[in-house]
Amino acid sequence: MVISYFGLAMVKLQAGDIVVALNPIGKGSAAKAARFGADLALVSLNHPDTNGVAEVTYGEKTPFIIDGPGEYEASGLFVEGLASTGPKGLVNTIYALNFDGMKVVHLGALASADLPAATIEELDTIDILFVPIGGQALAPKDAAKLAASLEPKIIIPLALNGDKSEETLKQFLKEAGSKNQTPVDKLTLRRKELDGKEGEVVILNHD
Repeated sequence: MVISYFGLAMVKLQAGDIVVALNPIGKGSAAKAARFGADLALVSLNHPDTNGVAEVTYGEKTPFIIDGPGEYEASGLFVEGLASTGPKGLVNTIYALNFDGMKVVHLGALASADLPAATIEELDTIDILFVPIGGQALAPKDAAKLAASLEPKIIIPLALNGDKSEETLKQFLKEAGSKNQTPVDKLTLRRKELDGKEGEVVILNHD
């Protein structure tokens, strides 16, 4: 699996010919939208920062769209969406999917770290966790605490506050007890490479 980051909460997952876009940035966002074709688009929040489905409808690919809680199957992938609290009390959908033999969880634009026990139980064992920090999402301290409690093998923080992202990431790393991180442009992972990892933080540059 190859993981790419495009800013805000937007992440691209690719394994072979299958492409998943999580929270694609739309044209109405102040952030730069990215264009590529996706087989599956997951939208956590109905907002221009996260609902740019048109931007990932490209070439020969028209994505299957998932934009709320429930259980889904598309492109051979099983996806579960779990309701949670987003900015200004809006419904935010947390997504969990098994992709390329790994369980990926994206917390979307989660604004409350107080997840119900039932939600935590549903998420169960997590290989890769994307956690939002800054902006109207989680504060760095709350994000670090929640990420640690979910016990993923890899934690990837996504800074949602633009120009202040670097400072937000520094605060998160301090709270997470992870220092001297060198950001990478993309993360390429195989299932066997997760063996022995526990709460490892990876910082991704965004395109």
